Amino acid sequence: MNIDLSGVLYAQLKEAERKYNDAKAKNELENVKKFAQLCANTEKQLAEKVPDQRKAHLDKAKLWEEIVRTARTAPRKVMVEKGGKGAEAEDDLSGFGDSLIEKSSVTWKDIGGLDEIKDLIQETIVIAGLTKPESVKPDKGILLFGPPGTGKTLLAAAAAGSLKATFFNVKVSSVLSKYFGESSKMITALYESARKHSPSIVFIDEFDSITMSRDGDQGEASRKVLSTLLAELDGFQDKKSDKLILTLAATNAPESLDDAVLSRFPKRIYIPLPDRKACQDIIRIQTKGLDISAIDFDKLAEMCVVNRYSGRDLQNVSKDAIRSMIHRSNAEIFDDIDKMAELSFEELKKRTLKVSALTMDDFIKSIAKVKSPLTTEKLASFEKWNKEYGAA
Repeated sequence: MNIDLSGVLYAQLKEAERKYNDAKAKNELENVKKFAQLCANTEKQLAEKVPDQRKAHLDKAKLWEEIVRTARTAPRKVMVEKGGKGAEAEDDLSGFGDSLIEKSSVTWKDIGGLDEIKDLIQETIVIAGLTKPESVKPDKGILLFGPPGTGKTLLAAAAAGSLKATFFNVKVSSVLSKYFGESSKMITALYESARKHSPSIVFIDEFDSITMSRDGDQGEASRKVLSTLLAELDGFQDKKSDKLILTLAATNAPESLDDAVLSRFPKRIYIPLPDRKACQDIIRIQTKGLDISAIDFDKLAEMCVVNRYSGRDLQNVSKDAIRSMIHRSNAEIFDDIDKMAELSFEELKKRTLKVSALTMDDFIKSIAKVKSPLTTEKLASFEKWNKEYGAA
């Protein structure tokens, strides 16, 4: 008689997962590996006992085994002199913040459209820089939300470039570590560096990835990261300081943000798709230095708006239109492209790429290729959130 042990195995797996999470929160490496391996073994047993879910259980077993393979303790400690003796100090992340610094040469003139939004950001920066009474407190954070590709990163880069401020371009992957307890210390190191190099613009992209609502299923480590971030946004250590540390956070999913996070961003600015005028401005910037006298910009802008193009889509359309013009103007090169590709870079530099006037046909062909991923329903959801929570 066969005995169904799957119920026992599922209970064993649940208990092993609980013990794994406890060990992870306490940074107990050996127990982390031990219970991760137990989870892997149990998943393999379930693969045998529950044939119709065999693949799913084996895939999970592989994930647990990867955790066993890569798990390690928190980052190394450094030894400092204290009272003539070696003493264990904080984790050696002192250079982490500096590693995120980028040089921004972007200015406000490099951004097509978004005039009102540029004014709002400029207002915050100007007020922060002016000598003012103590009761005048400029915003420390601005939330930029809207569809992808609408210029959120460009706005942050322009804020830093125009101000000649230190620009911290923070990718989510750079502050979310797989090592226990390290992520929150990375955020602390980031803001320590921002204070050191003030005036500073800290830009955090995909902000929702590290600040999802705490109503969700988050581990203790994620909660600690969020708490650290909120403390830095409050900036208690900067209350009496005149240093400018402005955090610009960008998200395509504002509905995922925690309420406590939203309260730290009194300015929540919707970055919409470009209108007709903005479409014209962006295309003119992207085709700067080329002959565009044959382009009917009113007609072209209308087509771009109808196609729900973002600033990034307009950049792609312009690049493809320029590529079409280059092929038309350099037929002799592209007819023998295989031979040209065999030349050295030094030989290629001796030759000149011909250009001619861009035509409407170049753009019409490009528009036929570039498809916007945005639906009217998705745009409506952004506008709804803006009406309910947007605050400029």
